[in-house]
Amino acid sequence: RVLFRSFFMLLYLFLIRTYEHIDVVFIRHHTIAKEVDEDEFFHSRESGGTVVSSALELMHDVIRSRYASGEWNIYGAQASDGDNWDNDSPICRAWLDKDILPWCQYFAYIEITPGEPQNLWREYEKLLGVHPNFAMQRIDDPAQIYPVFRELFKKSLV
Repeated sequence: RVLFRSFFMLLYLFLIRTYEHIDVVFIRHHTIAKEVDEDEFFHSRESGGTVVSSALELMHDVIRSRYASGEWNIYGAQASDGDNWDNDSPICRAWLDKDILPWCQYFAYIEITPGEPQNLWREYEKLLGVHPNFAMQRIDDPAQIYPVFRELFKKSLV
């Protein structure tokens, strides 16, 4: 949890210090996704099973309802331990492929877990090369947070 919070806090601080007009949407999920405020996003201690597609579906709904005018540059960042129900990971890839990445300037997936990549990583790898606005990185140590952040966002958000 500390690695997730550290990564997203770094991203959030970068955004609010770099851009004058931004609208940040925080989505948390376990089995069901919900939009939350900054405080709940960074401080909630909820835990439970993971169904990632619920968050991607909510992101898609938010994009369609609030940002579909084409007047927004949409950037997405998803950090995960990569653990997801096996049958949900292909659904996640499909949401990104068909319904989210076409709307985004850039989308970064960060897997924060030691050891081998998880099933969500393996599914998302299929999007690399197909969508130039999609990037993936792994973090398994706190010392990697800043270098990975710089690598993911060096060209895309500045």
